[in-house]
Amino acid sequence: MGDNSNEVGGGKEIVRFDRETIEREIRERVRDIIEDVVEAEIEEALGAKPSARVGERRRGYRHGSRERTLTTSVGPTKFAMPRGRVKNVGGGSREWRSQTVERYERRSRRVDEAIVGVYLSGANTRRIRGALAPLLRGGPLSKDAVSRLVGRLKEDFGQWRQRDLKEEKIRYLFMDGWYPKVRIDRKRVRVPVLVTLGTRQNGERVVLDLRIAGDESGAAWGEVIESLVKRQIGVPAVAVVDGGAGLVAALEKRWKRIEIQRCTTHKLRNLLAKAPVRMREELAEDYRRMVYAESAKLVAEQRGKFRAKWRLKCAAVVESLDEAGEHLFTFTKFPSSQWKALRTTNAIERINEEFRRRTKTQASLPGEEAVLLLMYGLLRSGHIRLRRMVGWKDIPTSNRVAPVAEAA
Repeated sequence: MGDNSNEVGGGKEIVRFDRETIEREIRERVRDIIEDVVEAEIEEALGAKPSARVGERRRGYRHGSRERTLTTSVGPTKFAMPRGRVKNVGGGSREWRSQTVERYERRSRRVDEAIVGVYLSGANTRRIRGALAPLLRGGPLSKDAVSRLVGRLKEDFGQWRQRDLKEEKIRYLFMDGWYPKVRIDRKRVRVPVLVTLGTRQNGERVVLDLRIAGDESGAAWGEVIESLVKRQIGVPAVAVVDGGAGLVAALEKRWKRIEIQRCTTHKLRNLLAKAPVRMREELAEDYRRMVYAESAKLVAEQRGKFRAKWRLKCAAVVESLDEAGEHLFTFTKFPSSQWKALRTTNAIERINEEFRRRTKTQASLPGEEAVLLLMYGLLRSGHIRLRRMVGWKDIPTSNRVAPVAEAA
């Protein structure tokens, strides 16, 4: 397309209209926004606007500016970073440092997270430049820069895994394993990632722990639980689990009277595997009628009918149901408003689904560490958002259902 000339203030402003016009205009506006933000920041720090007279609020002075380049989600943007000196309380002064655009920062956090995400997915620096070329637009990106970003993420993840949980006020736990494919010793294998999700007093859900294990054994889950205890999680009222015997044993060993809720979705899969194909639709309907009954009394009635019917039609189904015992119906001890949330480990499944969506084009990830860092990166960046628990207003202010933990 050709150029378009517009009269502006007695002169001519040449505007070129082509397929890059929108992004050019966006970058120009981004520059203005960045400069407005850092200008407001230094004004707050110095207590005075540019050229303002000396006043009681003044806490320092400006001394020019320097050109900086920051790569954001719309590409590299050059802007003027103001400089200044701030007075110290005890005398003297120090160079002002922006908290919005930190010293030596060349990329925004979102761009860094995109770079780390592509790297953890198995790409090298050259491929990262190619994949993110529209974003970087010639911005600098070296192997050392990628290594520093990954190293920083590792440090953050290590601190996150050891953070104190006392102030989280965790009331309910959701624990499940997930098996992504990773490359180990030149082979693609599935490894279990043990995921622990907690529900706070206010109903907010938060991931408490992520770790790789050899299997979902009692010993592996025991390490997870001991780590939570050391981090002062307190005593949860209930733990919703997938049904692995090792996990249930580990929970009951640490917290003698904790309530255990077996995931009803996992159990349905077990029951369907026991029944002939022609009976599975009928079985699923009867099971849902029992599990989704409107009251504890109706749940018990439907349970009796289910057992009587399927003992005659397929005894293996009833044996599998009885294996779960009362743990399958623990949710009935809690307010009915919370039944939907407590019946299953679906909250964890949603985390796993988001991770699968991000990695669905890959046959496997480059290593075990990449799995954990990528999951943590998605959580930290806000790409994985957890909804508040249904019925959260009925969460008790203290875990009355489960008394104080008894040491193993």
